[in-house]
Amino acid sequence: MQYRRFGRTELQMPVFSCGGMRYQFKWQDQDPAKIPADNQKNLAATIRRSLDLGINHIETARGYGTSEMQLGWVLSQFKREDLIIQTKVSPKADPQVFRREIEKSLNYLQLDYVDLFGIHGINNEEIFKFTFERGCLEVAQELQRAGRIRHIGFSTHGSTDLIVKTIETGAMDYVNLHWYWINQDNWRAIEAATQQDMGVFIISPSDKGGHLYNPPQKLVDLCRPLHPMVFNDLFCLSHPQIHTLSVGAARPSDFDQHLETLPLLGRADEILPDILARLENQAIASLGEDWAKTWQVGLPTYDQTPHQINIPVILWLRNLAIAYDMIEYGKARYNLMGNGGHWFPGQKADRLTEVDLRNVLRLSPHRNQILQYLQEADNLLGGAAVQRLSTS
Repeated sequence: MQYRRFGRTELQMPVFSCGGMRYQFKWQDQDPAKIPADNQKNLAATIRRSLDLGINHIETARGYGTSEMQLGWVLSQFKREDLIIQTKVSPKADPQVFRREIEKSLNYLQLDYVDLFGIHGINNEEIFKFTFERGCLEVAQELQRAGRIRHIGFSTHGSTDLIVKTIETGAMDYVNLHWYWINQDNWRAIEAATQQDMGVFIISPSDKGGHLYNPPQKLVDLCRPLHPMVFNDLFCLSHPQIHTLSVGAARPSDFDQHLETLPLLGRADEILPDILARLENQAIASLGEDWAKTWQVGLPTYDQTPHQINIPVILWLRNLAIAYDMIEYGKARYNLMGNGGHWFPGQKADRLTEVDLRNVLRLSPHRNQILQYLQEADNLLGGAAVQRLSTS
């Protein structure tokens, strides 16, 4: 395994982390007696495989159902000083409720302290205020002074502006955020985190980054000689500002393909340019050069748009589907709209006849085409509603 300094925490972070949201039994707390033995055996084997590989950063959250409790049954088998344990708790309007949730996390994990504590899901202004104005950050800082938390950071699915605003408070030691080849919008936030000497953890690069464990054949061909998942890992880790990528392992073997990235890290400048050029040329050939290079210009945010239609995300998903055959990924994300809450906000384009978008599209150079493209996206990607895993 290779390691990178995790910003001002000074932790030596493995470039892959073991994310704890896919091996647990349920997405809600359960009676311990109801946890199947085979599920716990698989979880223990996954953690042991992670540690055998040198992936000693184990990341979970209070919102991941039985993950913390099941991890707590396993972690005592290993030397505490060899582990970097991270959990996350969502801020609450009442900071004392937040405190009780943190205590629950620590009790489930059976730990005296966590190395990394994340304020989970600073995705909108309300949660920002819960953190910085209603006292949740102060609760975390009190527990830090008591030795129960070593370093405080935050996770986010929010806008880049909100992420940068949170980073620039100077209160956080690290950030968990989305950034990968298909979605590089948060680079400005990564730069801001680098200026603050914060650790940078990339959330779900293989799942939210394009369902790369099951890629379409066109993407496989374009990424040769690398598997798309290895390409994306290499792309992300070729940037020294990024310290670790989450591997949401559901079984011990889920680490295996990611390991192919490690011997390539010193050759990224040699390997990546040809693949990146092929991907860009394919987008231009499929979408037209003007659209491929300027489609984002002048688009409104979902909260500026009638019915909160999330125009930028819908057009992005259409682009991926047309250029790279990423239709199944597009369907999964598109049909989450309306059900994702502040974790994936905005609505689908299935009510276009009820809205007038001319005013909000006035700044787009493609304003005369976008209504048609939104309808195309709905026809291509629309289907049965998808629920977030934590509510399923």
